[in-house]
Amino acid sequence: MLLLLGLCLALPLCAGSLEEARGWGDTPEQVGLRVPRQLRLLQRLKTKPLMAEFSVKSTIISRYAFTTVSCRMLNRASEDQEFEFQMQIPAAAFITNFTMLIGDKVYQGEITAREKKTGDKGTAKRNKTTEDNGEKGTETFRASVVLPSKDKAAFLLSYEELLQRRLGKYEHAVSVRPQQLVGRLTVEVDVLEPSGISALEVPRLQNSGHRGGGGGGARGDDDLEPPPSTVINQNETFAKITFKPSVVQQAKIAQNGILGDFIVRYDVNRDQSIGDIQVLDGYFVHYFAPKDLPPLPKNVVFVLDSSASMVGTKLRQTKDALFTILHDLRPQDRFNIIGFSNRIKVWKDHLVSVTPNNIRDGKVYIHHMSPTGGTDINGALQRAIMLLNDLVAHNDVEARSVSLIVFLTDGKPTVGETHTPQILNNTREAARGQVCIFTVGIGDDVDFKLLEKLSLENCGLTRRVQEDEDAGSQLIGFYDEIRTPLLSDIRVDYPPSLVEHATRTLFPNYFNGSEIVIAGKLADKGLGQLHVQVTASNSKKFVLLKKDVPVEPREVESDVPGSSKPEGGGQDPNHLERLWSYLTLKELLSAWLQSDGEQDRERLRQKVQALAVDHRFLTPFTALKLRKSAPQTATLEDAYGVSAATGPETVTQSLRGAHLQPGPALKKPYDPRIRISKTSADGDPHFVVDFPLSKLTICFNIDGQPGDILRLVSDHADSGVTVNGELIGAPAPPNGHKKQRTYFRTITILVNKPERSYLEITPNRVILDGGDRLVLPCNQSTVVGSRGLEVSVSANANVTVTIQGTVAFVILIHLYKKPAPYQRNHLGFYIANSKGLSSSCHGLLGQFLNREARLTEEPAGLGKSPANPPSPKAGELSQAVLKVKDHQVPVVWKQRKIYNGEEQVDCWFARNNAADLIDGEYKDYLAAHPFDSEMAFGLRPSRGL
Repeated sequence: MLLLLGLCLALPLCAGSLEEARGWGDTPEQVGLRVPRQLRLLQRLKTKPLMAEFSVKSTIISRYAFTTVSCRMLNRASEDQEFEFQMQIPAAAFITNFTMLIGDKVYQGEITAREKKTGDKGTAKRNKTTEDNGEKGTETFRASVVLPSKDKAAFLLSYEELLQRRLGKYEHAVSVRPQQLVGRLTVEVDVLEPSGISALEVPRLQNSGHRGGGGGGARGDDDLEPPPSTVINQNETFAKITFKPSVVQQAKIAQNGILGDFIVRYDVNRDQSIGDIQVLDGYFVHYFAPKDLPPLPKNVVFVLDSSASMVGTKLRQTKDALFTILHDLRPQDRFNIIGFSNRIKVWKDHLVSVTPNNIRDGKVYIHHMSPTGGTDINGALQRAIMLLNDLVAHNDVEARSVSLIVFLTDGKPTVGETHTPQILNNTREAARGQVCIFTVGIGDDVDFKLLEKLSLENCGLTRRVQEDEDAGSQLIGFYDEIRTPLLSDIRVDYPPSLVEHATRTLFPNYFNGSEIVIAGKLADKGLGQLHVQVTASNSKKFVLLKKDVPVEPREVESDVPGSSKPEGGGQDPNHLERLWSYLTLKELLSAWLQSDGEQDRERLRQKVQALAVDHRFLTPFTALKLRKSAPQTATLEDAYGVSAATGPETVTQSLRGAHLQPGPALKKPYDPRIRISKTSADGDPHFVVDFPLSKLTICFNIDGQPGDILRLVSDHADSGVTVNGELIGAPAPPNGHKKQRTYFRTITILVNKPERSYLEITPNRVILDGGDRLVLPCNQSTVVGSRGLEVSVSANANVTVTIQGTVAFVILIHLYKKPAPYQRNHLGFYIANSKGLSSSCHGLLGQFLNREARLTEEPAGLGKSPANPPSPKAGELSQAVLKVKDHQVPVVWKQRKIYNGEEQVDCWFARNNAADLIDGEYKDYLAAHPFDSEMAFGLRPSRGL
């Protein structure tokens, strides 16, 4: 006998808003006015079924999460009671099974095809089924049953999802809302990542819609404190997180049993520029998430709903968020602002560059927006797209810039074109795939289906913000995900004869902190290697990556967690097959949502239905039916074939034990002594310039601001070499004369001859991009070289860069085991060989390399050795005047330590930020970006990147 369970996947479009705090069994009671509150609570508890156990087990294998929720209930009342089991699940997840035990009866779930008539109706309720919408919402699964008096019941719900990477982290959230205190409450999350786990964190319990992964503000230290009773065990590739609060601990969090979301965030190690490719039993997945690339310029139009419904807090919060976003724009970006109601109000008739004046004027324009009138969504979008198209057509924009619209509204179209299909068609024809539209919908009155389709059809994402949430922080968090485009026009190719049924391989943009995921089938399970090619555009550079990836097929000896076995005793597919089917379903549902033709929609519906039934996924086109089994006498775990309390571990153990080996231990770092020129910039930063012919050494300080990028060596037009250094700030030591300290946190080197190469050095890693991209950790000694460029890393000590054998730089690495508040891990820059640099070389250090200096006014007692002045007596200061080029510079004698403090040099110190010593002013040495190679002071210009 088949029973159809009455389920509701509650969404904002289905039966109103979700009430997380709604209690179960809250029926009116006849209670006297003076009955104590504690007694009233006990009276309610007596008539409310008791939850004896609530446990959640999640197993994450290579970003793919299997989650099983188990709940045991007891009806202590003397009459039958209705009970509703409910569980919030991520909007991107697919339910794979639901099973109930009521008394001795077992009802096992079965995924079947849904009839077409009810299937279309179901899609209206479940509007969050596409991967690309990116909404960080939840759905609520509900099942109502009648519990016999004094009887027990158990519920088991399983669902699966692919974790999406946002802002550099994967986030797995488990809803812990049993709605009463539970005697045994357990959440266990196992994470297995063969490439290695990094940056694992378990923040405090959070409420939906306010999670840190999507918010815009910085998280405090308190947010990163794990919930009480949380235990974390971790090695290189595996982590087990357990949350097991006692009843007392639960009550301290929330007496009503609505604890919140238990969240696990992490990232993985990435070594290959081509990405991480995993193969298992004929299926593969390809994760591609490059980083440390120069960002692409953005052309962005902010479109803000200023209709009457935005009055009050919504508009104020949105304005504040846009103020923050405008300050975050980069110098190479262009922007404009549109406010719309029944009229379209454009700030400028064209996009403008990012300058302090334009940012200020834009903020003033936003500040004066006032809510009035209706909502002309079509007109606002058409005007924004026209601005972007005109910019590309008539202006010298960056060849590979990215055009974006950030669109925010809280309503439906009420003015102008109001027919949804026509708005979508107008937008699609105007954008022509060249403009990506990112939408934010506020509240319950917004036409979210329209916003979702606008983003889906125009390479964007969408977010929903509930009425009571902070719209400003949500908007900032959304913008943070798209603020840094690194690549555009990404294409991933595999040999067609070797790969079948691959998911999407073309992507319009890649944003920093996100990830591109492709899955497919291999035509030959015994394949030895797979050729992978990635092409993309980055800034003004065309990126081409090729690699033959070794393929080592593995067999999984046990069932995949989270899914029930099909009838007939067949073995469950492996986790990569589940991941492939999950991604394929998401893409098919996305295509169905965008399709307009009836034949096309029917073809896509049938494909979704067949794949979902075959792999047991609950979708808008499938139904979950419960089949009544024979009387049950065994335990809950026996009935389900898997322990709801401990969860499935066999796959994890198999992969951990048989296929993963711990990486090599780090070697003890060594610190070789280096003997190079004194010419350097190190420490706070302190600059030293050596004039060997004159036997003089000059020193000076530069007091910059954190975030400033200083031009150290500028010889792009001649030798093709540019060196810039980016500053990081720190508090000054107590009782010091400075307000803050600054250090070099990044040294970037651009080599333009014979071929262009980019080098970025931090205390932790070296990135070399010259044809092939290499990432070298600074804690391992290595030497690499190509095309006249050699990079040598001495573990945790220094990095030596040699260019064409005639230019050499040494970058010292300063690391602190227990840094004081005013200390930061930083770099020191030393010039070891400057023979290959030209006579027109410039920069804070470069301008002195081919110059000589002499003292024109010698201090008394100096004698014939100006390079070795005597130590002044107490209370005296040895002073002189130095001539360098056309500069007459007052200097004082000083001693300074270099080479990690190993050597002390005597030098003549130029005060006042070397204002009398260097050409121009300090601001002339500020670079626009780390690889900026522009020259100043009227010298021969050269274009940068």
